[in-house]
Amino acid sequence: MSLKRILGASRPLGGPLAIIVLVVGASAAAFAYTAGWFSPARLTPERIVDALSRRGGAPIGHRRNHSKGICFTGTFVAGGEGAHWSTAPMLAQGSYPVIGRFAIAVGNPLAPDAAGRVRSMAIRIVAGGQEWRSGMNNSPVFVVATPQAFYEQALASDIDPAAGKPDPTALKRFRAAHPETAGFFRWAANAPWTTSYADQRYNSLNAFRFIDASGVAHPARWSMIPQTAAQTITPEQRKALGPNFLAADLKRRLAKGPLRWRMVATLAQPGDPTNDATRAWPADRPVVTLGTLVVKRAEDEASGPCRDYNYDPLILPSGISGSDDPLLAARSATYAVSFDRRMAEARQYPRDGRSQ
Repeated sequence: MSLKRILGASRPLGGPLAIIVLVVGASAAAFAYTAGWFSPARLTPERIVDALSRRGGAPIGHRRNHSKGICFTGTFVAGGEGAHWSTAPMLAQGSYPVIGRFAIAVGNPLAPDAAGRVRSMAIRIVAGGQEWRSGMNNSPVFVVATPQAFYEQALASDIDPAAGKPDPTALKRFRAAHPETAGFFRWAANAPWTTSYADQRYNSLNAFRFIDASGVAHPARWSMIPQTAAQTITPEQRKALGPNFLAADLKRRLAKGPLRWRMVATLAQPGDPTNDATRAWPADRPVVTLGTLVVKRAEDEASGPCRDYNYDPLILPSGISGSDDPLLAARSATYAVSFDRRMAEARQYPRDGRSQ
């Protein structure tokens, strides 16, 4: 895996940051190797990217999942409480720059916003020459627990050319074959809809490990808790919305001032699963406030600062590491393939205002 693929950006690196990224990349490659990702007889990231590319729209030059999004910039203001649990430099008290992205979980970059049940926030925090990248969703659990199941879900979501939408029987068969998806689909059917990215709670879903100054690892998941009150809408109101209501709402809110999320980490207790993102941890687990994300500006992705970044969840600073969740290696490897494809496509085809 090349340095560019690991980093997910076209900007050159040097010095300590290059060394850090190489270490992170080696760790990701080790995860992928032990998971069988580089074995041609098994599921590969290329096959997953191919499946994600067949869900409608025109993905050329775009991310293959969460294809429609908008960039943001801001700061992460750490209060210092997280430094007790992790030596990550951006958890020490201070303020650190952030480049992020809001998106909806669709494969079509021109899809109407109402087509995306899942909304996401991705962040890149830089401190002390190190990076922390994270992609979070507004669902409380992930839909599947393994890369193979994710691949099967992508296949079940293929667009039927005759109908112009996925085959409902394929989706029904997928759900019947994967009972672990029940929690996600209950949320999707019952959670209220809103018209904003600003009022959503975003969750890492995958488990990670915070490593303290003594070298002790603490399994953790993190979340962004909005400081903006949610205003729910009815199905009828949702149908009346324009195709790009989320970006319009974000820009309108930011024109009045910054938006804030409180970042917290939930710490696991013995016996809590760290290898299954479909299973939530009990609500009584300890919660640590890490700091506040302050979003100050939004820019269209076609020319925005997040466009050339890959929000690989295994690009982590010292003091944070991946867990035994198999989805982490899958996400890392798949993001690298998707990034390489869209960058090659961007060079081959003229830019036409679409996000890349």
